[in-house]
Amino acid sequence: MQRISRVRQALVMTGVASLMLATSVSAGAAGATAKLNAADAKLVPATYKNMTLQVATDATYAPDESMNGTTMVGFDVDLMKAIATTLGLKINETNVTFSGIILGISSGKYQIGNSSFTDNKAREKQVNFVDYFQAGEGVYAKANSKATFTGLKSFCGMKVAVETGTIEQTDAQTTAKACPKNKKLTILSLSTQTAANLAVSSGQADVGFLDSQIAGYVVSTSNGAFKLIGSAVNVAPYGIATPKTTAGKGLAVAIQAALKTLVANGVYGAILKKWGVSAGALPVSKIVLNGATS
Repeated sequence: MQRISRVRQALVMTGVASLMLATSVSAGAAGATAKLNAADAKLVPATYKNMTLQVATDATYAPDESMNGTTMVGFDVDLMKAIATTLGLKINETNVTFSGIILGISSGKYQIGNSSFTDNKAREKQVNFVDYFQAGEGVYAKANSKATFTGLKSFCGMKVAVETGTIEQTDAQTTAKACPKNKKLTILSLSTQTAANLAVSSGQADVGFLDSQIAGYVVSTSNGAFKLIGSAVNVAPYGIATPKTTAGKGLAVAIQAALKTLVANGVYGAILKKWGVSAGALPVSKIVLNGATS
């Protein structure tokens, strides 16, 4: 799943990066501060210990990841900083187009993908995932729209805007094949979520289809221009991606350990609360490697 016009307050600024190295990261709550955990840090493969890890993020998906001027913000961004602090790692988080992240990891350009990735079996063939959150798929439309949503087949006869490379794009494509000829589903696949939102606001698309908490944020920041329709479907885990290599698997194990530490010390919960996404929190038992069910 993945990816407002600011209405996702995002400016898509490919290549904007921020270098992050800290001894502690506050999550905005008393006592909830990430610190170096020596035991977790020992799990980081030697390959990655003395380098700046390149983290790829599509910052057009608030409140998960977006741009505030030239600064990347969001719950995924804060969480990655906390993970890096826990593991004693330097990271360089860069704003890139979502559809190119997994390819960039596979080619060695990036060591981590941190961008609201739904962990599914197809993606697991290309990268490792450390599950850390869960979300469904949501739908929104212009405030005066008469469109309704009771399931994916509701899209038949509509024009649906999605971001390229997302699970929503895949699910819309699958649904289109089942629509009757007299109720064709037209899919507008755009390179960023910002563009997808503009397609809805301009009337090019009837609805926007994206992750449920992102849909809620789009609506809440639209000044009444949009509304949610129907209920979220297809709840699934998000995963932080690493390369499908021995070192990449080791890095995933270290990230998993750091996440469990952050749950235990309260930083994880504080970060999610700060960004209004606590409903998607996972317990320690579900912070697993490659936990896709489909």
